[in-house]
Amino acid sequence: MIRVVIADDQALVRLGLRVLLETEDDIALVGEAGDGRAAVELVRRTRPDVALLDVRMPLVDGLQALRAIVADPELAGTRVIVLTTFELDEYVFEALRGGASGFLIKDTEPAELLRAVRVVAAGGSLLSPGVTRRVIGEFVAKRVRRPVPHPGLRELTERERQVVALVAEGLANEEIAERLVVSPATARTHVSRAMGKLGVHDRAQLVVIAFQSGLATPDAS
Repeated sequence: MIRVVIADDQALVRLGLRVLLETEDDIALVGEAGDGRAAVELVRRTRPDVALLDVRMPLVDGLQALRAIVADPELAGTRVIVLTTFELDEYVFEALRGGASGFLIKDTEPAELLRAVRVVAAGGSLLSPGVTRRVIGEFVAKRVRRPVPHPGLRELTERERQVVALVAEGLANEEIAERLVVSPATARTHVSRAMGKLGVHDRAQLVVIAFQSGLATPDAS
């Protein structure tokens, strides 16, 4: 059973999500909150598999709530999906950089939202690599004037640096394996080790680090 919490300051949005989730046999709604502070408390209390967080909420916004959840080692099993009104707004970039597993537009089709919850709960990537790269690349291009190497990069092997750069190009593990002429399992291992050394738990954060450190550039193909 996939345990889910929802947080949105609009009661009508919460109602719609509640009705949708409660119709599914494999999903259990374990709580809902109307602001970011209550959302963090709810997540700490219920330890859900997935938290659906609106980015714009009172008291504590969704980004602050996301950071609090990601920073808590006891909540390592909770994956966060942010809900936003626009696909390419500043909040989306900040959410991906902060550790969200992906984002959904609020007018997403119900079937797509349910699929997203299941994919994220299973540890999968909600966003396609290409979409992740496009979103992050656009905002990094606007903000970063010169590369700022992540301190964890010195811990990476040369092959792991290559893999991080390929993740930032938008390649999936199978495509990385083909590019480097290794097995998909080896590619997954390199990605996992790079994430561990850099202290991140989501591929989107690898893409952010690659852009900000100069391993990838926004106009790369």
